[in-house]
Amino acid sequence: MADPQVQIGSGSNPVNEDDVEMQGGDDGGEVVEVAETGAAAGEVPDQEEKPTERVTFIEYLKSPMVELLIGSGDSQTLLMAHKALLTKSPFFSEKLASTSSTRIELADDDLDAMSCFLEYLYTGEYFPHKLPNGSLEPDPSTPKIDDSGVQLLKHARVYTLAEKLAMPALKSLSHSKIHLITSTAIAEIAYARYVYSHTSRSDLTIRKPVASFWGQRSHVLRHETEGSFRDMCLAFPEFAFDVLSFVLDAEEKRAQRRGDDEVGKSARKRARGA
Repeated sequence: MADPQVQIGSGSNPVNEDDVEMQGGDDGGEVVEVAETGAAAGEVPDQEEKPTERVTFIEYLKSPMVELLIGSGDSQTLLMAHKALLTKSPFFSEKLASTSSTRIELADDDLDAMSCFLEYLYTGEYFPHKLPNGSLEPDPSTPKIDDSGVQLLKHARVYTLAEKLAMPALKSLSHSKIHLITSTAIAEIAYARYVYSHTSRSDLTIRKPVASFWGQRSHVLRHETEGSFRDMCLAFPEFAFDVLSFVLDAEEKRAQRRGDDEVGKSARKRARGA
């Protein structure tokens, strides 16, 4: 969905508890006693924050292994992961806290997306990685131009899995990769269909860019989708409404810039029959 490339604290010095500080020299000024903490009597000493104890990576690797049974039927696959890493996800933390079993069945989850999640847990990234220049590293197994939606859907599935597992950083990372994919109109329709069938209406983070994309290009790209754009609009009225809203909002803004007098008025003349 790359735009516009579409084919189409430090401590204080210690104080000796036998010392007192004399105020006023020899003129009889009062003596201020110093407590053991170094604070004057009557004052509440500052509480030093204890530094957060760092968990080393080896501690994660020492934790018990958890079995993840992904999918169902003949395609069911068993994956293994360390418990201490899995519990970084609130979803898995809650699951493991509510049972003594070390096996979790995830019949409805995508194997490739779960693999990307585990790779992210262990390394902080998942393939293909984002490069310093803002692009994705080459993947020899996929074409440079996504003409079927496979590459877009890979990251979209990671996005929805991250939403389920309550992993906002992974969700943000996968969403950013979606916009680095160069794709065709057919691929974009497949991606839009997934988004509108697997995300909530309130998820504007992923839905709004989809509506914006088609709102700007539907007058051209719909001819390249072999009827898929029409089918998408009929199957997902929310998609059709979001695209139409984008088009109308854009037209309203253009009219406001032109200073049209008719902006905002609801009355209009209709042709009358003779």
